Amino acid sequence: MSAVSVENISKKYDKVTALQKISFEADAGEIFGIIGPDGAGKTTLFRILTTLLLADEGSASVDGKDVVKDYKEIRREIGYMPGRFSLYQDLTVEENLEFFATIFNTTIEENYHLIEDIYKQIEPFKKRRAGKLSGGMKQKLALCCALIHKPTVLFLDEPTTGVDPVSRKEFWDMLKKLKEQNISILVSTPYMDEASLCDRIAFIQNGRFLKIDTPSGIISQFGEKLWAVEGNDMYKLLLDLRNNGHVKSSFTFGDNIHITVDDSLTIEELKKYLTDTGHTNIEVHPIVPTIEDCFMQITENKENERNSN
Repeated sequence: MSAVSVENISKKYDKVTALQKISFEADAGEIFGIIGPDGAGKTTLFRILTTLLLADEGSASVDGKDVVKDYKEIRREIGYMPGRFSLYQDLTVEENLEFFATIFNTTIEENYHLIEDIYKQIEPFKKRRAGKLSGGMKQKLALCCALIHKPTVLFLDEPTTGVDPVSRKEFWDMLKKLKEQNISILVSTPYMDEASLCDRIAFIQNGRFLKIDTPSGIISQFGEKLWAVEGNDMYKLLLDLRNNGHVKSSFTFGDNIHITVDDSLTIEELKKYLTDTGHTNIEVHPIVPTIEDCFMQITENKENERNSN
């Protein structure tokens, strides 16, 4: 049985469409990532799946239970960590954890094995008020509270946003251990580098799913010649690359520009073209596509399809 099953879910706010005919299944025991930028529809989808919001159309189930008809059962069985820190800031770490355990008619001791590795990192601060914790500590406390009743499915909405890189890595290490406890995990994130840490991912943009596959499966389907280009004047470099008829796409990635090109263009020909247009210190070399390259390519292809129809 699937951990989560969604069929043709749509949602509008006034005249803004948040979700458009979303369908997917997340398998039991997997980490399923929903990857996309802010405003893509991730939070709306999570609120529907956690029974906090009603869809305008379509259906969804969590652990075989309908999100509308069986919402009370679902709320007892899932764990949910919203994007914004939502615990009681005036309560201490220990008091927050005890409160959530009581709500679910359990105790910290009963399911301590689930949170032990995480809680040990914040235990020295157990008497500190939650509002006085650092971003990484707040994140760990929120995860402990979402796990204390041993949920079957865990929903994590952008859990690492605004958290330092070390805490982000520690958080994903925790998720891998939770997966070993047979907890199914749905996680949303705007960070493309986190996609490779999921078993499967779905790209979301403007309320639509663009692609669902394993990270390696998506990268293997890239199918284009990809180069990285560096130069002194990045803005002019980007414009001149986009004006070259052999360059199919070009996007800025940090301190260089990733481009896809047709098979007729060589690196030396591109360097000559850029030198002739006034660029200096030009570096061009082939690269292996990343998840972010794939997202940009798929997004552009979908946009071109819509414009041509």
